[in-house]
Amino acid sequence: MDATSRHARILELLNTQDRVEVEELSALFSVSLQTIRTDLRDLAARGALSRIHGGAVRLSSAANRAYAERRKQNADTKQNMGTLAASLIPDHCSLALNIGTSTEQAARALACHKGLTVLSNNINIINIMMGGEAKELILAGGTVRQSDGAIVGEDAVEFINRYKVDYAVIGASALDADGAVLDHDSREVSVARAILRNARTKILLCDSSKFSCSAPVRICDISDLDILVTDYPPPAAFQEAADAAGTRILIIDKIESREND
Repeated sequence: MDATSRHARILELLNTQDRVEVEELSALFSVSLQTIRTDLRDLAARGALSRIHGGAVRLSSAANRAYAERRKQNADTKQNMGTLAASLIPDHCSLALNIGTSTEQAARALACHKGLTVLSNNINIINIMMGGEAKELILAGGTVRQSDGAIVGEDAVEFINRYKVDYAVIGASALDADGAVLDHDSREVSVARAILRNARTKILLCDSSKFSCSAPVRICDISDLDILVTDYPPPAAFQEAADAAGTRILIIDKIESREND
């Protein structure tokens, strides 16, 4: 069996099971372990599966688990950030939210707001707000990324460009000290930019851990935003860039401390 046939068979197996093992594939195809490792490496490079120790897993399974784990990271902080962001948004207005575990927490806090028109490229957010007090829920059209329920790509951008909302609430994967707001997927970034471009007030939710992360694609700069909601004071250079741009930085621990005084 040649490499192309093995690749097709490996993907067929992953359609019916979550993972495959190097040793089992080696025995199945009567080839060396190194040949199977090369096959899996080539398939991973094409984005067809995800490598793990000793084998590989279906890409969607790996990514879904990763997204579920992200929901658990700093969960209390994200909840408090979402609550603070929701407090900035009045009833009977329009807003757009993008994909992200922090924006999902904002959606939970917004579920009891009355008369909202909510636009999102995040299936999870629409599900969270269904049955609440919103006036209208609008799900952007386009390609669904199965790992996290994001709708991404140019169709989603075109859809969002039809609207002009009062508020945008977005998340990001990384923040640079120079004020850059960053993410990994250029398709996702295009949607985030469209949301910001078509909003009157722009809010970013990012906890301080994002300053220790890196990502290659620029969403915007802190100067393009009106408000950053976070959990700790940012680096001095970032604060200076925000001050120069007139961008407000709201820190949840300070808010909570004042409320408890």
